[in-house]
Amino acid sequence: MSISDLIYNALGDYGDAGVLLCVFLIFMIDALIFPALPELFFILGYAYNPTPVFGMLLIGAAVAAELAGIYSLYYIVKHIRIPKKIGNVMDKYVNFLMVSDEKVMLLNRVAPMIPFAGAFIAVIDTWDPKKCAFYIVIGCVIKYGAVLAASSFFYSYFSSDTALKVTIAFVLAVIVISMAASYFRKKKTGLD
Repeated sequence: MSISDLIYNALGDYGDAGVLLCVFLIFMIDALIFPALPELFFILGYAYNPTPVFGMLLIGAAVAAELAGIYSLYYIVKHIRIPKKIGNVMDKYVNFLMVSDEKVMLLNRVAPMIPFAGAFIAVIDTWDPKKCAFYIVIGCVIKYGAVLAASSFFYSYFSSDTALKVTIAFVLAVIVISMAASYFRKKKTGLD
């Protein structure tokens, strides 16, 4: 059984809407609760229907889910009392980073330095939530657009199963490189 067949059997008869909903939920969980490797699910979703229109719909679902997840967490944190000590630690952490303003949300798409971004947006008083949203959208479109472009390239030169395998390897390499960049950046700034 091929990878494509496994994906299709897992999705059942829900079609494109089911795939979009699945990608949306994975991205929202990733932004709100815990890391869920949304890039991998993005690629698996694209493998279901590797067309430019569906790819754009996937990018739209990813952007909407990122914003929904991040700003749901933002809302929760804004409406509960965070101890001042935790707020100070978050502020010091952000100030250690190379980019410490809202642009860190753009950098966060490449090298994830800010976990639970919605909480940071709520706590860091100098950040404008609208600017953060702008950088989140730009970062998602650039990152997932690049992943989509690479995937489309692989689909045009390989069979669908080979293209999916190559794309998954590509995405896993991007994730590993992002984690390594984040780790070394934290080490360089003295954050463990």
